[in-house]
Parts: sequence; structure tokens; C-alpha cells
Amino acid sequence: MAILATNTGTTRELTPAGNYIARCYSMIQIGTITDNIQGVEKTLHKVRIGWEFPLELREFNEEKGEQPLVHSEEYTLSMHEKSNLRKMLASWRGRDFTADEAKSFDITALLGKACMVNIIHAPSKSDPTKIYANIGSVSSIPKGMNVPEQINLTFELSYDNFSWDKFNTLPDFIKDKMKRSIEFAALTTPTSTQMAATYADGLPAPKRTATGNVMLVSPIDDLPF
Repeated sequence: MAILATNTGTTRELTPAGNYIARCYSMIQIGTITDNIQGVEKTLHKVRIGWEFPLELREFNEEKGEQPLVHSEEYTLSMHEKSNLRKMLASWRGRDFTADEAKSFDITALLGKACMVNIIHAPSKSDPTKIYANIGSVSSIPKGMNVPEQINLTFELSYDNFSWDKFNTLPDFIKDKMKRSIEFAALTTPTSTQMAATYADGLPAPKRTATGNVMLVSPIDDLPF
């Protein structure tokens, strides 16, 4: 099982701001949920992507010894040219997607891939006294730079291949968000009505399988994915 933050009442270290060698090790399909965004209710298909920083080791648990710092970020599952996910992917791979490539992209292709992650600190909009660590940018590894092997086990959870064992390892805030999704409702109550997702800023939904996963595409030339 991957090493994920758990609901133990302890506070995880805020990742210091800066640039880090990283590997993508975690992919969690949150599903299609309705959120209030700047006063407007929008239905969005969400995914949570996690990275480990193998050179930043800390002892969070004496029994487990040193483990890498990890950071995860939530994205709307859309390959529209204005989506944050596509912008992040284009920065990582070093060029944007063509129109055909962007029709659908299997984001699980990111798992195990190395990159540079820039972490920035920003205050909460609702409470300026609270500081959060966010991803400022993701880019490719400079040529000649060595990247350590992945430390955490790869963690992938989607509704196409759902695992209750994996689900139960997640912190409560992620589980609670997944429980609000259309896909989770269909999983636990198969007769529930499915509804179409409308993305933020009117972005169109990508082609999806019955449970909401993006369709697969093949890796392209010598790009990282």
C-alpha cells in the first residue's frame, strides 16, 4: 500500500517552498462532484494526483523509518486548452498537446514518471493566517540529472477498478469527497441516475467510459508521456 496521510490527528509537515526532484506515485479518481465556486454551483469531474520527493526524507513514524515528503493536487479531469490539468501536463512534457492528442489522454501514464515540482506557499482566501503549500509548476527533469528510484508503492484508485481496501486507507477528507460523487453513488447504488458533468468556465467534458475514466491514448515519441 502507498504511504498516504491518515486521519490520526497528527499534523503533516508543510512542504517547504522551492524546487524538488519528484516522481508521480498516486492517482485517485475523485469523481464527478458539485461544488460552489465563487458563488456558482458547478459540477466537475475531479482527480487527485500525488508526487513524492525522494530526496526529502523525514521520519513521520518511528516504525516505518524515513519516508519521502509527498504532495498531492486536485485537478478537473479535462483536456480543454484552458484547463489547469492540460497546462500542467504541457509544462511537464515540454510542449502542448495537438488537437488529436488532447481528445483524450490516460493520465495514469504519469505514474512512475519523474519531474521537477515547484512548491509555493499561499495564504488561505478564507483565513489569511493559514498557509498552504501548492504546486506552482511542474516541468521535465534537466538532461543529465539523476533521479532516485521511486520509494512509495504506486497507488491508483479509479471507479473502473475500485478497491475498498485502497479506499479505506485514504484520509477522511478525500473519502468524504468521493462519497459525494456520481460515480461513487453508481458504485454503491447501481440504479442511481447518472448526470452529465459541466466543467468550470463552461469547459466541455472529455469522452469517458461508463464510470467516468478518460479513454486511453498511446504515449507519443520520446516525450515523458
